[in-house]
Order: sequence, then structure tokens, then C-alpha cells
Amino acid sequence: MTFQPRMSNKIDGFAVLNGPNRRHWNGVAVDLWDVACAPGAGGYYVGADPRLLVILEAPAFPTSQLAISTRKDERFQLSDHRAMSYIPANMEIWAHMTHQSRIRHIDFHFNIDDLTQRLMEDVDSTVLAKPRLQFFDPRIYALAELVAQECVNPNPLHDLYGDGLTVALFIDLMQIGKRKVRKRSQLAAWQMRRTVDYLEANCLRSVRLQELADLTGLSQSHFSHAFKASTGVAPHQWQMRARIEKVKCLLSDGTLPLATIAVETGFTDQAHFTKVFRRIVGTTPAHWQKSHRR
Repeated sequence: MTFQPRMSNKIDGFAVLNGPNRRHWNGVAVDLWDVACAPGAGGYYVGADPRLLVILEAPAFPTSQLAISTRKDERFQLSDHRAMSYIPANMEIWAHMTHQSRIRHIDFHFNIDDLTQRLMEDVDSTVLAKPRLQFFDPRIYALAELVAQECVNPNPLHDLYGDGLTVALFIDLMQIGKRKVRKRSQLAAWQMRRTVDYLEANCLRSVRLQELADLTGLSQSHFSHAFKASTGVAPHQWQMRARIEKVKCLLSDGTLPLATIAVETGFTDQAHFTKVFRRIVGTTPAHWQKSHRR
């Protein structure tokens, strides 16, 4: 379902000249507005989702004086006609125009759940909850301009273009750094012992990952990463090495033909058996058997 921002307001003195030109990208809804503001225009806005307001075009001070604050009785004059404001979710914002003006602005509404999934990490809740009013960032402004151009593009570009711009803007706004690589935890000694014993006892058949995960009380993903952190190889590779050790015993005995050994040790055919054996041991079963026959 497309993300729909939830906002309410009570405003007076604003007339929409053009807009909103709305576009949706994964986790972000964007509205581009062109409005005329009468002297004394103003009101309040509150949204259920965090958002960023970027003034793209407005007469420079002192021709235009727009005040934004988090309290009705406190008003702050914008120091730059291209200023921007980040407003956290459920925070009431008051706006007031002291002169007649025309303003073109773009609003970014953020769906934090969707963006968290895209980034594959949680966003710092303290940063999300902290308002930033009347600031200017040249990189965010440049990204906002590019998004605005795409909002009115009669021939929209691929969705990945808007996706990239909006997520880049959000990362810059939230100052999200490079993810730290987490060191995977290893299996506990009892888990490792139980897993190895099971693999060696059942190495002649295909052991499912879920079987091993159930033995250790872990999810399949957790078990797979922990096993590799403990041994340096994947569970399947460990099982195959255990199978090859069984094969070596049969080869050393020398009583069974290679084709029979291949079938009895779980390989699809002798060609598959030879391929796997060469990859692990470094030579063919026949050559190994000649030098290791009892």
C-alpha cells in the first residue's frame, strides 16, 4: 500500500497557486507547493509522521518574513529565504507571514518503518524526536531541488532515481553513518559438539539446515552464521568433508567398485562423486585409492 502522510492543520491567508504535485517513493511521500501568502497569513500544522519542509523559492528578507516555531506565542524570523525545517512526528508547528509573498516549497513526509527496512537498521530515536527549525544545508537543498524537478517532470524517470534522491536526503538529514559490521557470535561448545556428532552420523544423506538449527535451538540464519564463525566453513561443506572421510575408509578397503561407493555414500553418480572428491582432496578417488589401499 502506498504511504499516505497523515496531517491536520488550521490555516488562513494562504492560496494555492499550483499543487500539490505529489510523488511517492519507497518510504517517502513528497508534495511540491506554490502558494500565495497574504499579510498576516498563518496557522498551525501537525502531522503523525516526521517531515522536512524546504523553501525552494521566496523573496529574500526583508521583503518576506516567515516565522516558524513550536509554540504559538514564540515566533522566529527565517534568516535565509531558502531555509528548511525538520519537524518530528506529532509536533505542532506554527507559521506566520508578516508581508505578502509567494512561496514555492517542498514537503518530505517520512514513513520511518519503511525507511528502517530499506536501511536495514534503526534510526536514532533521539535524532528523530529533535526539531531543527530554520537551518540551511546545501546538500539537502540540492537534493530537494532535484526531487522537485522530478515531481513536475512530464516524462518521469525510473523510480530508482527518486528512490535514490529521497533516501540520500533522509540519510543526510538524519546523519546516518556507515553501518558497523557486527562480529558474528560462535556456537557454544555444547552446540558445536552436538552439531558435529549429528553431521558425522548422518553425513551419507543430505542433512537439512533446519535439522541442525533445531538441534541447537537457533533460527536457520543464526545457526548458519554461527557455525561458519566457529569453523570457517558452511554446514554443507563440513558435512561433505565428513562424507569424504567415510569414502576414504571404503576406498582403502578396496572391496567395492567406485560406482558402488559413489551410490552408497550419497552421490548422484560416479562423475559427481569424482568431482567432489577431487575438489576436497585434490586428486581423483582412483588415484587416491592406489596410494592408500590396505
